[in-house]
Amino acid sequence: MQRRSLVATDFRDALALYQTLNTTPSASDGPDGSRAFAELLAHQGTQIIGAEVGGHIFSMATLHILPNMTYAGRPYALVENVVTAAAHQGRGLGTALMQHVLQSAWNAGCYKVMLLTGQTYGARGFYEKLGFSADDKVGMTLRRAPARTP
Repeated sequence: MQRRSLVATDFRDALALYQTLNTTPSASDGPDGSRAFAELLAHQGTQIIGAEVGGHIFSMATLHILPNMTYAGRPYALVENVVTAAAHQGRGLGTALMQHVLQSAWNAGCYKVMLLTGQTYGARGFYEKLGFSADDKVGMTLRRAPARTP
């Protein structure tokens, strides 16, 4: 397994993973999706990190490094859209990917890493094993689009 930042040519593998997130509406396919993926990859401070096996991406997460004024101006990180293909879950891909994501955030000088996870998808234990805690912060959202569908 290789962990690396995704590039525009990884769009098809990334799209397949995005579509397993059960978001409404789902990730865009075709030229619009390819363009949106390229824009995300080009966004300063953002990278999509993937775990590649046999030339295909089977796990990925989006890492945003955000500037900040507190903590002596050190940035913080936000992790979103963490996903591993169902056929590859339970093999350590997600854990290895998240360890790489976390190390990338620490290497960027971040003082904390934040993420939100759905309450109905059973992922909380996965993140707690990695050291995440819900003890000191409360994650809240305000949406204009519907949340994931179970």
